[in-house]
Amino acid sequence: MARLAVHVVSPEREVFAGRADMVVARGVDGEVGILPGHAPMLIELAIAPVRLLEGDSEREKILVDGGFLHVTPGEEETRVDVLAEHAALPDEIDAAAARARAEELRRRVEQAGGAEAETELAKALMRAQYGAR
Repeated sequence: MARLAVHVVSPEREVFAGRADMVVARGVDGEVGILPGHAPMLIELAIAPVRLLEGDSEREKILVDGGFLHVTPGEEETRVDVLAEHAALPDEIDAAAARARAEELRRRVEQAGGAEAETELAKALMRAQYGAR
């Protein structure tokens, strides 16, 4: 069975390189599923995990703070590149620290609002929800 070649990078490092049967990601306009042979595509990612599936099971989850997902079909395989502003694996995230950061940001949003604080709050909430440590 054909598989996807998946590469997730941030400006700091390559976070993941490997294979998957399916990639599920949330774009700013909704969720998308990528299977081998998918048409070329470029989408802007929302602040949400990118999920890598093997068969019916989730094999890996990568937390991304926005960026882009690019699909390139090929003769042998379909390549999925995630170019993230920031990306991490759940076991790299300190969930307790993320919860504390989310509470701090929640207070800031309630007091002063602001799009930047709301974006940072969304990032902290995602890390708190999916962080493993």
